[in-house]
Amino acid sequence: MQREALAATPSAEDAVQTACLNCGEPFGDHGERRRRFCPECGQETRVRAPTLTEFVQQFGGAYFATEGALWRSLKLLLLQPGALTAQYLAGRRKHYVLPLRLYLTVSLLALLLVRAVGSASIEVKGGDPAEIVRENRNVSIKLGAGRAGMREGVFFCESLPAWVCKRIQRRIDIEPDKVLDEVDSLKDRFLSHIGGAMFVLLPSFALWLKLAYRNRRLRYTEHLVFALHVHAFWFLALLFTLPGWGLLTALALLTVPVYTLIAMRRVYGGRTWPRLLRACLVSTLYGTTLALALSGVALVALLS
Repeated sequence: MQREALAATPSAEDAVQTACLNCGEPFGDHGERRRRFCPECGQETRVRAPTLTEFVQQFGGAYFATEGALWRSLKLLLLQPGALTAQYLAGRRKHYVLPLRLYLTVSLLALLLVRAVGSASIEVKGGDPAEIVRENRNVSIKLGAGRAGMREGVFFCESLPAWVCKRIQRRIDIEPDKVLDEVDSLKDRFLSHIGGAMFVLLPSFALWLKLAYRNRRLRYTEHLVFALHVHAFWFLALLFTLPGWGLLTALALLTVPVYTLIAMRRVYGGRTWPRLLRACLVSTLYGTTLALALSGVALVALLS
């Protein structure tokens, strides 16, 4: 009986709708065009589950189509530094992906690829504020000005608080055949927390821009839009360092300051030398913030 009752109940797809299922607005007798779409909220009156083909077309057409907002935004982001921010600040936003959504899309893709390629991508020996490096059976973990690790089977810890040294020692002063597995686990945890660190780095970058360009009288959120677009490009540049080809990596790293300076010129204007001084100020403050954030990420990776 219950099955028959369910079969007799008309579905939302088959029933003739007299009111909007979304907002409850009654349709009345307003003609065919009026009945196809709700006059209050614009939702279609004939609600039905899309087919798989329609679902893919809707998603791809709105986001990944050749002329879609994503590709249009990426094209402007890559080829015209600062132009995407200028378009947003000028109020031309409909045809582009919103800054936060674009940043999240690009950064998520970049971090997923970094993790897929492997933790070797963070074995950088060049003065980074936080790094975890493995060389044969030796391990070196750098946290800001401090360093700890295993050297020829002996634990060492320099310029770090005693409680941090003890925690690191418990992690890596273990059986030699387990040390490498523990270091790989540390690297994975380090990478998994990078995304969280960006929630500190991005707002701080916008804050330093507001400090450097106080005379522009722009709101903090307008500087934040610029920060989101610039960081999205930085993540794209990071992807070109993953293959590990020396020349390609050098070119990708070179484009970061060049791109940022050009973007600053397009968005903020001003003369060359004052812009360079402002860029140096922002770089110094942001570099300090980056060092603290990465050290914090490495510490959390060790303590987790």
